[in-house]
Amino acid sequence: MGIRLEKIEKVVEEIVTKPELANLENPKGYIGFEPSGMLHLGTGLYWTNVVNLFAEQGVDMIILLADWHAQINDKLGGDLQRIRKAAEYMKHGFYSLGLKNNIKFVYASELVNDPGYWELLIKVAKSLTLPRLKRSLPIMGRKEEDAESDVSKLIYPLMQATDIFYMDLDIALGGMDQRHVHMMARDIYKKVGAKRFVAVHGPLITSLKGGNRMDPASKMSKSKLDSAIFIHDSPEEIKRKVNMAYCPEGEIESNPILDIYRIIIFNFYPDDIETMEVRIESAKKSYRNFNELAEDFKNKIIGAKALKEDLSERLIKILEPSREYFNKKPELMELVEGLK
Repeated sequence: MGIRLEKIEKVVEEIVTKPELANLENPKGYIGFEPSGMLHLGTGLYWTNVVNLFAEQGVDMIILLADWHAQINDKLGGDLQRIRKAAEYMKHGFYSLGLKNNIKFVYASELVNDPGYWELLIKVAKSLTLPRLKRSLPIMGRKEEDAESDVSKLIYPLMQATDIFYMDLDIALGGMDQRHVHMMARDIYKKVGAKRFVAVHGPLITSLKGGNRMDPASKMSKSKLDSAIFIHDSPEEIKRKVNMAYCPEGEIESNPILDIYRIIIFNFYPDDIETMEVRIESAKKSYRNFNELAEDFKNKIIGAKALKEDLSERLIKILEPSREYFNKKPELMELVEGLK
């Protein structure tokens, strides 16, 4: 059975390309994460559901815990020991959200132990110009000029492209902020003797404080505690964060409350699975798609207060299994405290 595009298309932002994805047989896919902090709704909840969806359709999925990448990117002070503790926390976080047991975890440390990895990385480097390589730095939340003071930053995109080729992947998943490096790697696959892979990009959730979600500085971030809802936040903390979130009456663009409905609730947690309906009790109305809800919000038929109250209750319920998982494992909560 091939991959059913209609299921994937509904929950991601972009597929490069759809025909390639539809024609894959027994594909192998991955997504990479820097172990650098706590899991929030975007990294944790959204991607757990997407990775599970790909696995359900027969894709052999890998989650790469990119410890070396996190060190290059100065996460957790560049301390590999702390970064690897964060990686263990991430694994538990994904499992607490329902990640399927047949999905494999691989550490970047395992890949780089093979001299063949570095041989391939050199081929990748020889296939690129410096300007092209610099253009991919937004994947790590950096600007091109950041490499002027720390040349190690240029190793990061080289490693990310090498990861894909080294693991012989058919599908690479990532947020829209990963597009630059995926397109760079797709352009050079023949030069390094690899196969072309399909790039699948998911949306970014705007910071709870607002801003342009396509700007890496304005997306929900694990390093900015009040910009994100974390998977083990208490009910009180979820309510507090949702209540303080940017949500101007009638404004749809860069609205984090609406982002969460669009990206997470309608895609994965509707009130009715058959119709994918979401019912807002305060409005006494069910919505069959996000656009209907957005239109009512734009026309002020439903207000920010009602949406926030509804979303708070939904997230409290959705994240309850994760809270219970971590509350039963005090040693994990110690890890969480060490990541703040």
